[in-house]
Amino acid sequence: MASLGDVLDKLTTTGELYEKLPDGSVRCVACGHRCLIRQGRRGICQVRFNQGGELRVPWGYVAALQVDPIEKKPFFHVLSGSDALTFGMLGCDLHCAYCQNWLTSQALRDPESDYSINLIRRVTPEQIVSSALRSGAKVIASSYNEPLITSEWAVGIFRLAKQAGLKCVYVSNGNATPEVLRYLSPYLDAYKVDLKTMQDKQYRKLGAVLKTVQDSIVQAHQLGLWVEIVTLVVPGFNDSSEELMDAARFIRSVSADIPWHVTAFHPDYKMTEPPPTSVSTLIRAAEIGEEAGLNYVYAGNVPGRTKGYENTYCPACRKLLVERYGYMIQSYRLTAEGTCLGCGARIPGIWTDQPETVNLGGWGMPRRVNL
Repeated sequence: MASLGDVLDKLTTTGELYEKLPDGSVRCVACGHRCLIRQGRRGICQVRFNQGGELRVPWGYVAALQVDPIEKKPFFHVLSGSDALTFGMLGCDLHCAYCQNWLTSQALRDPESDYSINLIRRVTPEQIVSSALRSGAKVIASSYNEPLITSEWAVGIFRLAKQAGLKCVYVSNGNATPEVLRYLSPYLDAYKVDLKTMQDKQYRKLGAVLKTVQDSIVQAHQLGLWVEIVTLVVPGFNDSSEELMDAARFIRSVSADIPWHVTAFHPDYKMTEPPPTSVSTLIRAAEIGEEAGLNYVYAGNVPGRTKGYENTYCPACRKLLVERYGYMIQSYRLTAEGTCLGCGARIPGIWTDQPETVNLGGWGMPRRVNL
């Protein structure tokens, strides 16, 4: 029986995000590792490899494909109430012990992961875009594994999606390079980044460098992408008030209008000892974000228990604009241009030009996609 790696190696194409070197090696620039990959070797992600002096990259399959609410990504300022067709491949450039999507992200690092072969579905970009249109989704999202390491595949899909009038978003760890962000920017509308910790020593344990992630957030904002940031608050790892304030102040230094989502950890994958994040900790984190001067702070994963931190309020007049319960939109009080109905203030983000079509009260259940 073919191994998972053998199957994936056949589902590849020639990459675009690399530099050829005189000795036959290649320098990959899809993520912040900038792997020097010699002939016959692989990058840290395990899915980008050097074959005869050419970088081969993932193409032509998905390991996950479903329609679910844009709020689940989470994006709270991107067509709120809309559905997103979300696709993912296999592999990641980090190795977080608490990975919440380990089945797809860490499959190639787990010696018992060959069962992931059963997740693979061969598909074309045209089929994915057609499925999005049939499902009524307004957004196509790359998620579930780390999308940076499969950016050529994403652009192949996004190019067609943009022509069809769809928005395109990344759900990423933010370990990017200037090259990959420039490559993506013509096709990408919004970029969600996990800001995992403000301690470089802790970041390096996960496989990244804090400054690389910070620089990526700054560059994505400068490129005009809509940026939202998520911090999974893990007890004993990054939940001190000092570190949360450092994160909030960094985001504020880029823009006070960048939404910051503080979300609840639950024991998973290889990190099973810390307890789930308490509601009081999430509320404290959200209050710290507001104290730092952020206009839009959200606390997630515990529906209805965070004192309104699921909702969007106008920072000018404090009127409730988007009321949420989990992934459900319960009320929506923005104009088609994304302005507050109370005072007319412009609320930054990407808002629907047909707010009357928002699925109020929908349960937001994921739907598997048939190609």
